[in-house]
Amino acid sequence: MTAIESLAARAKAAAEQLRVAPAERRAAALRRMPERLAECRAEVLAANAADLAAASHLSPALQKRLRVDDKVFDTMMTRLRKAADLPDPVGRILEERTMPSGLRVRRVAVPIGVIAMIYEARPNVTTDAAAVGLKSGNAMILKGGSEAVRTNLVLAAAMRAALRDAALPEDALQLVPSADHAAVAELLKLDRYIDLVIPRGGKSLIRAVAEGTRIPVLKHYDGICHLYVAADADAAMAAQLVVNSKCQNVAVCNALETLLVDAAAPQATVEAIVAALRENSVEIRGCERFRERIPDCVPATAEDWDTEYLDRILSIRIVDGLAAAVRHIAEHGSGHTDGIITASDALAAEFTAAVDSASVLVNASTRLSGGGDYGMGAVVGISTGKFHARGPVGPAELCSCKWIAVGDGTLRR
Repeated sequence: MTAIESLAARAKAAAEQLRVAPAERRAAALRRMPERLAECRAEVLAANAADLAAASHLSPALQKRLRVDDKVFDTMMTRLRKAADLPDPVGRILEERTMPSGLRVRRVAVPIGVIAMIYEARPNVTTDAAAVGLKSGNAMILKGGSEAVRTNLVLAAAMRAALRDAALPEDALQLVPSADHAAVAELLKLDRYIDLVIPRGGKSLIRAVAEGTRIPVLKHYDGICHLYVAADADAAMAAQLVVNSKCQNVAVCNALETLLVDAAAPQATVEAIVAALRENSVEIRGCERFRERIPDCVPATAEDWDTEYLDRILSIRIVDGLAAAVRHIAEHGSGHTDGIITASDALAAEFTAAVDSASVLVNASTRLSGGGDYGMGAVVGISTGKFHARGPVGPAELCSCKWIAVGDGTLRR
């Protein structure tokens, strides 16, 4: 048995223990994790400094994702505490009924089992994955990027110690220490032990994982997010929402990439949005009709409508009403996050019903589509698929179910 297969086998054994572990004990381990992390804060920051020094060749955006400063560290600990305080998802009765035969039937939430998470850069994913996995009673195998290996090793060791403190199996949380891509390839073959794979990173990583395994994969490829500015949108609100959606953090999957402006929107609204974007150094790429209104912007190409910039670039298109906006989103969107800015409840209801995305927002920034702002605490990513979990993936989404039927000598007639 190889080292990777041994790791997966130990995770399987740990998952069997977690499945029957009391909710109180799992919550106690989650509360102990930030205490253990606080004890090694200096070690975590020093390890991260070493990772950053070795990653000087990476882009500024990737280095930002890799960095753990005091603010990021405190946020990681806060998310662990919040996960501990969430209602326990395991054992929830999802539905129940008594049949005419007297058979009492109920469907109950249960852990999935062993989950392998493969991700890049962000060390905070290590603590988020531990929080969500433990809260949902799943054993987690974590394979972070080589650029964060020093940081992740310290984080994982502290959280494994917290599991021991709570009398839970430390192998319920394991970090693959190897930076070798062969380790990922081997993990993806271990469907005997692993029940679900969650890749989190760039499109190439996610596609490689999905194409290289028989294990079910929870994924999203792109975050091509839209806002539609209806004709009745308040100009000041629209300008604020567009800027926040685009600029609050340009390098994340729920940042705004394309703005759709109703052809009937007043010129004053368009100019207010453009002025706000330019104040924030955003390059505007407009369609021909938009450039008739704002001539001094960059001409948009067909490729722009399908591009996740992750940068201070925004494509803008004029559309003829809500139906045209919905058609554009259906053709070019990624099913992640899309929103409308309008004063009409009826128009908002029509938009939310018609747009088929994981998150659909009304008069709110696209940056709000995520676990924390939805009251879910830590999440392990955002799923744009339509099966099992969709949108932010928290503890409840990492539960499966089983049917329990209770009779009294009940026979089938």
